[in-house]
Amino acid sequence: MKLSERISAAQEKTQSRTHTVPPPSPAPRATTATLELDRPELPTRQSDPWAAPQPEKRTTAAPAAAVVVPSMGTEHPDEVKPKTQQPVDAFAALKARAATALFERMGARFNDSAITELELRTSAREELTRIIDAEQVPLSSEERTRLVQDVADDVLGYGPLQRLLDDPAVTEIMVNRMDQIYVERKGHLTLADSRFSSEEHLRKVIERIVSKVGRRIDESSPLVDARLEDGSRVNAVIPPLAVGGSSLTIRKFSKVPLTVRNLIDFGTLTPEMAELLNACVKAKLNIIVSGGTGTGKTTLLNVLSSFLPADERIVTIEDAVELQIQQDHVVRLESRPPNTEGKGEVTIRELLRNSLRMRPDRIVVGEVRGGESLDMLQAMNTGHDGSLSTVHSNSPRDAVARLETLVLMAGMDLPLRAIREQIASAVNLIVQISRLRDGSRRITHVTEVQGMEGDIVTLQDAFVFDYSAGVDAQGRFLGRPVATGIRPRFIDRFEDLGIHVSPGVFATPAGPAGEGKA
Repeated sequence: MKLSERISAAQEKTQSRTHTVPPPSPAPRATTATLELDRPELPTRQSDPWAAPQPEKRTTAAPAAAVVVPSMGTEHPDEVKPKTQQPVDAFAALKARAATALFERMGARFNDSAITELELRTSAREELTRIIDAEQVPLSSEERTRLVQDVADDVLGYGPLQRLLDDPAVTEIMVNRMDQIYVERKGHLTLADSRFSSEEHLRKVIERIVSKVGRRIDESSPLVDARLEDGSRVNAVIPPLAVGGSSLTIRKFSKVPLTVRNLIDFGTLTPEMAELLNACVKAKLNIIVSGGTGTGKTTLLNVLSSFLPADERIVTIEDAVELQIQQDHVVRLESRPPNTEGKGEVTIRELLRNSLRMRPDRIVVGEVRGGESLDMLQAMNTGHDGSLSTVHSNSPRDAVARLETLVLMAGMDLPLRAIREQIASAVNLIVQISRLRDGSRRITHVTEVQGMEGDIVTLQDAFVFDYSAGVDAQGRFLGRPVATGIRPRFIDRFEDLGIHVSPGVFATPAGPAGEGKA
């Protein structure tokens, strides 16, 4: 017997014990019943619509036509046969009753700050077990475990998203509407089996997420950026901006921060490239990580920050805290959106200006996307060497053009040449990371910013990705980042600081390594 049938049978048994009402006795009749309807004969429709109506004629002897009613068994003719309950509805109803009973028993403890998350989950599972036992529904151990897990996720977690968040293979969750959830695994999108029970259920989960970080979402503020406890990035949009229903996007971050060894194993970079980047961070070069959306810029920035010395003061500035800095001497700053009255906003630009008074050895900006890029360049040019940041662009050359545009957004009427001179003198290295067609994330360029030639910022590649190796049978790229054989000019700075780089770092492979000029 199916789960839904057992639940329905248990409900009917419970109702029969509590509400014993004798069923109405059906009227006995034959398999085919003939009912004589003694009613007056209706007037015949006239063919001429304009003719005068004829007087009504009544007949007393002729009986009316017989009506044949098909057999309905022992059911009463006035009874309406109920619709068959769907399996999902029976299980959902049981979940709803269990969740309601759990709220009634533990309502006060959910808001008790003295209880840890682990203690709350343990006591909630114990209460759920008692509630399910009281339902007296025959469930197998697997079905009972599933029911307890689903109710616990709805009450304490994020509903149907909780299993996806706990799945380490899922890197991104995209909720288009309450009944359509897509996930990303290994760079490929698939439709998940999970779904929300209603739009209200989805809205409750969104409000639970944003309320934990002090944000709000309603009709007056229908979009918000937030984060989960593990640092995963969350974006939510609700109606009226989201026409088809509330939308939720979660970009998961690994609970254990990825290391440079992990990126080497993934093929994102090579050991020679890792050695060069380690030396660049220790030599206090200003580095910009460039890439498109979802290419892994924040992950790479985390790996680069792991090279920072432990005895330096680090100040991080972000829109929503995402960086996982492993050092102890860290001050983390987060911007703040305006309140309901449109006041109280604190931008990244204001935080960046304030950080200059905090005696930072390193400034790490999660991402520059506005006028704060001018303040960042000025900080890089005024003694705050070794700063790190990210920018959205598709190539090192595009990154320079993007920085020019962002500086213009600061509202300063600066000539283009002055802006380019600021960029050429502030930025030392651009690391371009891309997401390739096979879903893998690879560093495609490590480019030195050499200076100015006329009105052009000159760039020189130290490493480029070798596309000439082709792809394998599964469509995965076989190439890897390779050295161009050109030694960057900042190698002389390494020697002055006593930082050693192996000569084999810049050795070129036997095959083609791509073009040297950016």
